Amino acid sequence: MNDYVHIGKMVAPHGVAGQIILEHALGKPISFKGITTLFIEKNAASFIPYFIVTASAKTETLTHLQIEGITTREATALLIGKKVWLPQSDFQKLVNKNSPLALMGYTVAEKGKSLGVIQEIIEQPHQLLVTILYQGQEAYIPLHEESLKGVDHVKKIVSVELPDGLLDLYSSESPAE
Repeated sequence: MNDYVHIGKMVAPHGVAGQIILEHALGKPISFKGITTLFIEKNAASFIPYFIVTASAKTETLTHLQIEGITTREATALLIGKKVWLPQSDFQKLVNKNSPLALMGYTVAEKGKSLGVIQEIIEQPHQLLVTILYQGQEAYIPLHEESLKGVDHVKKIVSVELPDGLLDLYSSESPAE
C-alpha cells in the first residue's frame, strides 16, 4: 500500500451515461492528463484498476470522470463512496506542491529524531492530522500552528514540537497496572 496514495473518493453520479464525480485533495483542478488508470478500493488493501476514458476538472476538488466499462448511471452505484488511489509516481505528477497531500511520504521528526513516515493525511477544519507508524503502532500527529515547526521539501522532513505525553499514547510498552 506504500506504493499508492489515497487522493479522494467517488461521491456521485453525473448525467445518465455513467460519468462519476471524484472529490480529491490534490490542491488544484485535475484533468488527469497523462494518467490512464485509477485504483478504486474494493475493500481494505484491495485495489481494482479502472481506466480513464475522459476526465474534466470542474473545481479545485471535483473532477468528472468517464471510466471504461461504466456506461450507465446505475453502474456508477458500485463506485459511490469508494476511496480512490494513485500509484506514487502518478500522484507526484498531479499533486499541487502546496497541497497538504504533497507531504505524503515525508518523515515526521521532533528535535532531529525521526518519528515515522507519513502514511495518511486527514484534513480537519483547524488542523491536519498525519498518520505515521510509531514503534509499530499507527499514531496520529497533529499539524497546526503550535506543533508544526517547519517543512524541508528537499529532505522531505516535517519538523514538529509535540505536546508532552502525546507519543506515550502510542508507546509499545504498556504502563504497569
